[in-house]
Amino acid sequence: MKPVLLDTHVFVWALTATERVPEAAWPILRDPERRLLLSVASAWELAVKSARGRIRLPGGVARFVAEGCRRSGVDLLGVDLEHAAAVERLPHHHRDPFDRMLVAQAQAEGFALLTYDRALDAYDVDRVG
Repeated sequence: MKPVLLDTHVFVWALTATERVPEAAWPILRDPERRLLLSVASAWELAVKSARGRIRLPGGVARFVAEGCRRSGVDLLGVDLEHAAAVERLPHHHRDPFDRMLVAQAQAEGFALLTYDRALDAYDVDRVG
């Protein structure tokens, strides 16, 4: 069973707005046998949005991410040089640098990507949900 990398919006919704999480995602999110991961790039994305006033997270980004991962059994995935270099090889189907990093990480690590951003279907990535 492939590990699943969560898109930022899925992680935030699962913790703060469960009604926004599509029903198809819950079996994946609740499967005790499935390894779930959140990229540090998602924490960076949340920090950028928070600094611009586009999102408010209880306790700030670092606390929200750390506690959310701990409570939900999600592992943090760092960004390494292989991931960064993989972005360079991606076709330009999507402009968002955070989403492009998630695609690169999912490809490099052989993970599925749990996202509801259909624009990411243009990439060779196993999108679940």
